[in-house]
Amino acid sequence: MFKSYFWPMSRISKLIAPLLWKHLLTGILLCSPLPAFLQTSSLNTGNAWMGEVSYGFQVPSGDLSARFGSNFSLGAGIQWMSKESNWLIGVQGQFLFGQQVNEDVLSPLRTAEGFLIGNDRTPADIQLRERGGYLGLQIGKLFSLDQNNPRSGLRISLGGGLLQHRIRIQKDPARTVAQLEGNYAKGYDRLTNGPALYQWAGYQVFSKNRQVNFYIGLEAIQGFTRGRRDWQFDLQQPYTSDRLDLLWGIRVGLTLPVYYGSTEKIWY
Repeated sequence: MFKSYFWPMSRISKLIAPLLWKHLLTGILLCSPLPAFLQTSSLNTGNAWMGEVSYGFQVPSGDLSARFGSNFSLGAGIQWMSKESNWLIGVQGQFLFGQQVNEDVLSPLRTAEGFLIGNDRTPADIQLRERGGYLGLQIGKLFSLDQNNPRSGLRISLGGGLLQHRIRIQKDPARTVAQLEGNYAKGYDRLTNGPALYQWAGYQVFSKNRQVNFYIGLEAIQGFTRGRRDWQFDLQQPYTSDRLDLLWGIRVGLTLPVYYGSTEKIWY
C-alpha cells in the first residue's frame, strides 16, 4: 500500500525538480550583476503622445485691458512628440475667467444710488464677471540642456487659433431683473472673438523614470478680434468694431506621456 502511494510521488518529484532548478538559476542570473551583461530598460525615449493639464495667470493689454483686469486660466491639451528631434505638435484649449470688469454695461439700468432693482422692488445682487476661452493648434521644439536626459530642457512653442471673451452677467438667485432675462442679457455681454496667435517659452521636464513630468513658462496671446453683437442696449448701437486683445501670462502644467517604440538597451 505504501509502495503504491510513494511511487507516483517520486515520479512527480523527478518532473518538478528540473523545473525548480531552471527557475532558480534564472533568478540568480537576473539578480546577479556579474553574468548580466545585457539588460533592457524602457526610458523616456521614442515617440510619445502626451496629455496635459495646466493653470495660468494672465494680464491683459491692448483693447482688452480697458474691459477686464487680470484673469486665471485652466488649460488642457494633447501633443505628439517625435523620437529623434523632439518636435512637438498638438492642440490646446484654455478656459479664461476673472472677477474684474472695468466696463459697467449695466449703468443705464442702475438707480442714482447705483442699485439694480429686482422684480420685488428691492435691490438685486447682479455681478459682472469675465469669461472666455482660447482654442488652437501649436508646434514646438524641445531643446535639451542635459546630456543625461535629452527629454528635459528649453521648450518653445508657436501656434494659432481662436480667442473669445464676453462679460458674464451673474444673476441674483433670489430675485430677477426683467431687463436681463433670457436673450436680453446678450444685449449687454460684449461677445467678442476672432483669430489669435500664441507663443510659449519655458522649461519642460520629462523624467527618465516617467514619474515626474511638468513644465513652467511664459505665454502670450494676440487676438485680432471683433465685436459679434448686432445691438448692445447700453451703447444703443451695434457692437462690431475691430479690436486688438492681448494677454501675457505664466503657466504651469502636468504632462502624462505615453511612449511607444522606446525600448532602449543598456550595457553593463
